[in-house]
Amino acid sequence: MAEELSTQSVAYRSALDVIRAVEPRVADAIGAEVADQRASLKLIASENYASPAVLLAMGNWFSDKYAEGTIGRRFYAGCRNVDTVEALAAEHARELFGARHAYVQPHSGIDANLVAFWAVLSQRVESPALARAGVRQVNDLADADWDVLRRELGDQRMLGMSLDAGGHLTHGFRPNISGKMFDQRSYGTDPVSGLLDYDALRATAREFRPLIIVAGYSAYPRLVNFRLMREIADEVGATLMVDMAHFAGLVAGKVLTGDFDPVPHAQIVTTTTHKSLRGPRGGMVLCDDTLAEHVDRGCPMVLGGPLPHVMAAKAVALAEARQPAFQDYARCIVDNAHRLADGLLRRGARLVTGGTDNHLVLLDVAGYGLTGRQAEAALLDSNIVTNRNSVPNDPNGAWYTSGVRLGTPALTTRGLGAAEMDEIAALIDTVLTAATPATTASGAPSRAKHLLDPAVSAEVAARATELLDGFPLYPGIDLS
Repeated sequence: MAEELSTQSVAYRSALDVIRAVEPRVADAIGAEVADQRASLKLIASENYASPAVLLAMGNWFSDKYAEGTIGRRFYAGCRNVDTVEALAAEHARELFGARHAYVQPHSGIDANLVAFWAVLSQRVESPALARAGVRQVNDLADADWDVLRRELGDQRMLGMSLDAGGHLTHGFRPNISGKMFDQRSYGTDPVSGLLDYDALRATAREFRPLIIVAGYSAYPRLVNFRLMREIADEVGATLMVDMAHFAGLVAGKVLTGDFDPVPHAQIVTTTTHKSLRGPRGGMVLCDDTLAEHVDRGCPMVLGGPLPHVMAAKAVALAEARQPAFQDYARCIVDNAHRLADGLLRRGARLVTGGTDNHLVLLDVAGYGLTGRQAEAALLDSNIVTNRNSVPNDPNGAWYTSGVRLGTPALTTRGLGAAEMDEIAALIDTVLTAATPATTASGAPSRAKHLLDPAVSAEVAARATELLDGFPLYPGIDLS
């Protein structure tokens, strides 16, 4: 073990020395980021800590390769080693999730969603049009037929979870390209319980008749029944697409199974490879056989050249997730979220849906007299890193918000457990109870700025540091 720790330290110190010789400010920023992450209570639900092996897999000569196309069918020569790592990543993904097909090229979750949208459009709209015209590909269409197809591609409907109910901006939010691509409508949650209303969703789907129904979330603290979602999609002839970017680690870790595992139920599933999956920043698409050939045309349909160095890191991360220890980790994520939620509730906090079933907790900070932006800033001043988030029917909109989203994947990676989650709940409550809105020049409360006694910030930050000292981040890497 000591030899392994020494090897890690030497590797990372050497890497920083190489960078410092060219641009020392970048090396300094990298070192400062490690120090900041070591010193902060990271509760951002979409962040985690990748392993040293995953991080190193991104910094190599694969970065120099163009590899447009797919395994064995590249537009560039000399890609046999890229084929190896992409095939490994796809194999690990299929085995880990029980998927028929995996596409590991997307650069991000948004890219993965775009690949999925256009794969469905290709299968459901483009392919039938080509068959009717008796041609094999779009370049063979007459101009008049191509004009008709372009219009048909742009006249399709999508039904997705609204942003304030916990959906993602790529599920049809108008400022995002998804809201511009489709005639879009949103479904939400019950106004009293905050839970997903399947009956209302079914009624909307029957009336709207979308081509695609998108399930999944970025800020919904409960489980989704994907068997029911598929039943609704089939009833109206829609393709069910699930964005599991946030909870992919819980699926990989076999915490979400049966009706709550999207892979057996959806025709197409997208995800990021970081967040709860604990890999490099990137995206991935899983699908059934009917969509595989369309998904594999992600480049050049939507994507540029894939990033082979990131695909190598995805292969490493997915191999890690196939180890038994990852299932223990996934269970601890959920256990920690439950304990964090319980700790907040016991201290009088208001939680959207009253608790959690997954990795995240959505705290309604209006009960503290704050906006989400004020609460986020006050917590950051105290070395607690979170992000503000909308709550259902949020009166403060998507910028200032009325909520703060908390997640447990990162701190679980560091080894924190139930006792620490209760202490963190106490620290959060201390900060938010002490914080008050600042006032504007006119004397009105500011929605952006807060007032917090520096003594409270210092005390909480010191308690956070003391807590984290028992759970060092990357203990095998000494950059001093």
